[in-house]
Amino acid sequence: EAQVQPVKNISPYLTGGNDIFVTRRSKPICNVPQMIAGNVSYDSGHLIFSTEEKEDFIKKEPKSGKWFRKLIGGRELINAEIRHCLWLKDILPNELREMKYVLERVDLVKKARLAAKDKGTHRLAERSHQFRDLNNPDYFIAIPKTSSEDRKYIPISFFGKEFIPSDSLRIIPNGDLFLFGQLMSQMHMAWVKYVCGRLKSDFRYSKDIVYNNYPFPEAASEAHKNRVSEAAQVVLDVRDRYQNSSLADLYDPLTMPPDLTKAHQNLDKAVDLCYRPFCERVEPHRIPVWAV
Repeated sequence: EAQVQPVKNISPYLTGGNDIFVTRRSKPICNVPQMIAGNVSYDSGHLIFSTEEKEDFIKKEPKSGKWFRKLIGGRELINAEIRHCLWLKDILPNELREMKYVLERVDLVKKARLAAKDKGTHRLAERSHQFRDLNNPDYFIAIPKTSSEDRKYIPISFFGKEFIPSDSLRIIPNGDLFLFGQLMSQMHMAWVKYVCGRLKSDFRYSKDIVYNNYPFPEAASEAHKNRVSEAAQVVLDVRDRYQNSSLADLYDPLTMPPDLTKAHQNLDKAVDLCYRPFCERVEPHRIPVWAV
């Protein structure tokens, strides 16, 4: 049932409070790795394959097998699905010319780019064998651009160089366990719920609004950081026990396993302790809203 709560003022976030809001930032306010978007392909689908399509393509073009990579996006991350792409970033001209059917795909990409209205897309036709973006870090933390508000935590994971992130992900190249643990905590989710954009009611994660403005606990001691990293590793270890379950299964409020819930509770406590020293050093009336 609806409840009435009289307030002196309704904030931009539809809560009782002052008219204070978070603005876009191009860089993080804290000393953390920068978050970037995944790769926009601008290939009209000609370089992207399902598993079955990939296997059929390799049968007729055997030399293409070494150039396929797994393509990971928000849907694939959450639902344990997989797509593939021809990642021809470093291919030599003679290697490309030896593959007739790959060349046909590249030609289709070129024609699609030249047919676009945007002149910038026309310039991409000069390298039609490549995606528009070429982000392929050795390893990265991946965050879905869109995620259900029903989950207590946004499903976030690590991936290696064999995966190509699509533009439906936000990625942090070379992110570590301490950073992963903070992003998978209730402290971070409290921030997300207030400032994150929405697609209908789902979270629409933004690096400029959410990540770059988030107050990471920079003053945390090494002991506290290690505790977060250890707790984050336990979360990953528990996930590995459920090889046949997707992150959608594991983070559904009705099906989340008790041992994963417990691992996250321990992680939440570890992250919370990282903020305690800061709060204890500041007079109560000077503690910012996000630290309460």
